[in-house]
Amino acid sequence: MVASRRSFIRTGAGVIAASILGFDVRPAYAQAKELKIARTTETRSTCPYCSVSCGVIIHTLGDKAKNVTAQVVHVEGDPDHPINRGTLCPKGSSLMQDIMNERRLLKPQVRRPGSDKWEDIGWDQAYDEIARHIKKTRDEGFIETDAQGRKVNRCESIAWNGGCTDTNEFNYLVVKTMRSLGLCYVENQARV
Repeated sequence: MVASRRSFIRTGAGVIAASILGFDVRPAYAQAKELKIARTTETRSTCPYCSVSCGVIIHTLGDKAKNVTAQVVHVEGDPDHPINRGTLCPKGSSLMQDIMNERRLLKPQVRRPGSDKWEDIGWDQAYDEIARHIKKTRDEGFIETDAQGRKVNRCESIAWNGGCTDTNEFNYLVVKTMRSLGLCYVENQARV
C-alpha cells in the first residue's frame, strides 16, 4: 500500500503525529466534511418515471444570474415527502444522469413521412403542427349521432394519457380541454 499525506492524516497515527508536531488538523477535517451541496440551491420536484410520484430534491449550483443555467450537482429523495420519505428506486436515483445526459432533447423534433432522420423545429412550429393534426383528426373522426340517431358529439379517434407528475390543476384543465374536443378515451398514468 502506498502511503500519501491524505491517508496518513486520516489514520489515528497521523492525527497523533500532527498533534505532537503542533499542527491543528480540525480545520482540515472540517473542510473535508463539508458537503458538496453546501452552497447549492434546493429545488423540490417529483420523479417523472412512474405513477408513484416520489418527491426529489435537486441541488443546483449557480449564481442565479440572468441567462445562466444552473448546474445540477446532486439529486436525492425528499425526506419530508409523504410518499417516499426520502427513499428512491434505482430509476429515481439515476435521475441526475438523465438531467445531465448530452443526448437529452432540448427542443422539438419531427420526423417527416418517408424521412429517415429527425429535424429540429421551433416551438411555435411544433404547436402549430400539433394543433393542425388534432383538428384534422378530430374533423375526420367526429361522430355527431349514434346508430339510433341520438346526438352523441364524440371523437373516438384521439385518446389522452396524462402523466404521473401532472398537478391536479393541470389535470383539471386537460380533462376540460379534452372533453370539450369530444374525447371519450381520457386516462392518467397514475391509474394505468
